[in-house]
Amino acid sequence: MSWYQGNDLKKPSGGRKVMARLKRKYELGRPPAETQLGPVEKRRIIRVRGGNMKVRLKKVAYINVAVPGENKSRKLRILEVVETPSNPQMARRNYITKGAIVRTEIGLVRVTSRPGQDGVLNGVLIKKE
Repeated sequence: MSWYQGNDLKKPSGGRKVMARLKRKYELGRPPAETQLGPVEKRRIIRVRGGNMKVRLKKVAYINVAVPGENKSRKLRILEVVETPSNPQMARRNYITKGAIVRTEIGLVRVTSRPGQDGVLNGVLIKKE
């Protein structure tokens, strides 16, 4: 099964569109990385179009946190996933995406990196506890 990221064959009204051409190789996609909270870090390196490499973060235990007012970031343990803006179900399953809010040892942190694309988890402290 392939993951097609081109246009579908439906009009906004619900009617059918006629396929003008076949699907193209560059329109293929992949399943989401689904980075989860886990005890140890686990990464997967995949080859993408053009021969480049992409690092997928599959499991993560720590986050690099930039604290406002400090000149350096801190590596903190993630305690739980509080909220995920894209889908509430993802927070219940402990999936971490960009924009997710996680609880750490010093407070709530918003994730600013894309763990499924970058292979690293960075965030900014938003509420100190």
